Amino acid sequence: MALLLPLAIIFLLFALYCGLDPFQHSPIANFPHFDAKKVDMPPWSQIPTEQDKDNLLQNSEIKFLNQVHGPESLVFDPLGRGPYTGVADGRILFWNGNSWLDFAFTSPNRSELCNPIASATPFSFVKTEHICGRPLGLRFDKKTGDLYIADAYFGLLKVGPEGGLATSLVTEAEGVPLRFTNDVDVDSEGNVYFTESSANYQRRNFIQLVFSGDDSGRVLKYNPSTKETTVLVRNIQFPNGISLSKDGSFFVFCEGVIGRLSKYWLKGDKAGTSEIFAILPGFPDNVRVNEKGEFWVALHCRRYMYAYLHGLYPKIRKAILKLPIPTKIQYLLQIGGRLHAAVVKYSPEGKLVQILEDSQGKVVRAVSEVEEKDGKLWIGSVLMPFVAVYNLA
Repeated sequence: MALLLPLAIIFLLFALYCGLDPFQHSPIANFPHFDAKKVDMPPWSQIPTEQDKDNLLQNSEIKFLNQVHGPESLVFDPLGRGPYTGVADGRILFWNGNSWLDFAFTSPNRSELCNPIASATPFSFVKTEHICGRPLGLRFDKKTGDLYIADAYFGLLKVGPEGGLATSLVTEAEGVPLRFTNDVDVDSEGNVYFTESSANYQRRNFIQLVFSGDDSGRVLKYNPSTKETTVLVRNIQFPNGISLSKDGSFFVFCEGVIGRLSKYWLKGDKAGTSEIFAILPGFPDNVRVNEKGEFWVALHCRRYMYAYLHGLYPKIRKAILKLPIPTKIQYLLQIGGRLHAAVVKYSPEGKLVQILEDSQGKVVRAVSEVEEKDGKLWIGSVLMPFVAVYNLA
C-alpha cells in the first residue's frame, strides 16, 4: 500500500504532462485549428512489395557535398548544360562544369538574411524562406530556353536564359492565393502545368501538412498567351511532383500523402478526366520522364504499417500527435525509423519496371527527384547537402 500513493502521484503527473504538453513538444502544439482528415489509402494488398535487395543506390557517387543545400530539383538546359538547382537560401544555382554560379532568384525582397553562410545546412533558412524564397520544381521551355520555377512562397515564376530576378506569373487562382507551389512542367506549346500542395499550409509546415491529410491541394494550368490560370484538379491530398508524358497526351502527378500517381488526360476521348496511374510502394516527391517515356518517381520514404494505419484513422492520429512527442520522433515513426532512399521507374502504361534502394540510408537518403541523363541518374534531396549520381550502366 505504501507504494500505491507515490505511483498514483507519478501517474497523475505523467497524465497531466501528456495532456497539457507544457513545453509544447507536440508537432501540433502551435496549430490550434489543426484537423486530421482520413487519407484515401489503397488496400494494403495493392501496395507493391518489390524490393532492391542489393541496395544498388549505395553505389551512387556523392557530389558537391556541402556546396548545395537542399537541392530539391535538378534540371539541364536545352543545350545540355547544368545541372541547375534551387537551394535552401532561395538561390537557383548553375553548375558550369567547374563551379557553382548564382543563376537566378525568386524573391524581390532578398536581404542579408538570405546570404549564404559557411556553416549552412538545408534547414538554416527555414525561418526566412518567405523572405528569401524557396525554389522547388524547375523546368526549361526547350524552345525558348526560359526556366520556369515553382517557388513554395512566390508561386509560379519565369526567368530568361541569362538568369537574374525571375518574373512572377501566378500568385493566385480563383481568388485563392498560392500558399505552397511545388512542381512544374511545360508542354511543347508553352502551356505550364504546376502543383499547389496546400491552400492551408506553407512549406515550412510540411510536416503538419503530411500529418493532417489536408485535401486543399490543386493542379493548375497557366496559359502564357492569355495569361489565364485554370484549376484542372482540386481537393488533392498533398499533390507534389508533376510530369508530362513523352507524347504530351497526359501528365502524371504525385499524391504525396496517399502514395500514388494519378494521370490527367490532355488529349483524346478522355481529355479533361483523371484516373489512377499507379499505386506506389512509398510516399512520392517528384516525378520525371526519361527519353523512353518512362517515369522515374522519387520516394521520400517507403510505406510502413504505422503510417498506413495513421492515414486510415484520423482521430487516433490526432490523439497521438497531441502527445508531447517531438516532431522529429513523430516523423521518424512515420518513415520507418530512419532516413532511407528509394526510386522507382514506371512504364508509360503504369507498370512497375525497376526499383533502386538504399534501405539503410548509408549513402542516399530522402530522395526528392530523379533526373535521367546520359545513362546516369541525378538524384536530389530537399533534406540533404549534396547531389547523388547513380550510373545505370
